Amino acid sequence: MSVNDETIYIKIERNVLVYGRRVVLGDIASLTCSNEAMLRQVKQKKIYSFRDLDEKKNVERAIFSILKVVELIHEDYPNAEIQNEGEADFIIEYIKDPKPNVWVTYLKIAILSLVMFFGGAFTIMSFNNDIGITELFGKFYVQVMGEESGGFTELEISYCIGLSIGILVFFNHFGKKKITPDPTPIQVQLRKYEQDVDDIYIENSGRGGKEIDVD
Repeated sequence: MSVNDETIYIKIERNVLVYGRRVVLGDIASLTCSNEAMLRQVKQKKIYSFRDLDEKKNVERAIFSILKVVELIHEDYPNAEIQNEGEADFIIEYIKDPKPNVWVTYLKIAILSLVMFFGGAFTIMSFNNDIGITELFGKFYVQVMGEESGGFTELEISYCIGLSIGILVFFNHFGKKKITPDPTPIQVQLRKYEQDVDDIYIENSGRGGKEIDVD
């Protein structure tokens, strides 16, 4: 078997981050081939070059079809067989400065924490008010103790403790520690959101003719 007849296995994820303007295949793909010399050459194959970003823009994206990658590889190895084990369409995301401003990050975290805290507190209070939790606890206390409650009782304390523990167990997260190794519900939802965003980028690029594909 000649060098050009080798099989190249390639795998590219749906969204790939790069931090340099010049992108080679080895930056975005996992590759394997029985011919090591050929594999090294293919990994250095130039795929794309991003333009210089202005000061206000820190991210640029390019939407690619795997067919374009196959075409570029065939420029050097026309008889090579390409086996795609990854995505048919993918996004290359160029980030100019991978280190964000620390103070801006802290400010975003603080604002988000405040919004989540007051939003969650308002939601819990609204729920308790809708179901009449105060009257419910009062009636339950009378049935068990045989007398009217004098205000804040063991029921309210147990309810608050149980609610806090339930939230921690459900979200599987306390500070930087996780109760179990499973992904948290927030991580799952964020992953679904990222997949939906990637799908929209790819679909819009395909419809608008902006996807980098074969002619």
